[in-house]
Amino acid sequence: MTKFLLWCILLVLCWPLALAALVLYPLVWLLLLPFRLAGIAVGGALELVSAIVFLPVRLLRTI
Repeated sequence: MTKFLLWCILLVLCWPLALAALVLYPLVWLLLLPFRLAGIAVGGALELVSAIVFLPVRLLRTI
């Protein structure tokens, strides 16, 4: 809702910039999508490594 209100204010103040933002936003989102997917994959890999590293500690804690 906030983004929409900011876009409406931008439309009133400078309508060509608002229309350019309306057109370019999906393109920028598509360009950044592979980086988001890579971030999810790297985050999952780091979680796996940390789980493997902390496994002996968790096993010793249960004893």
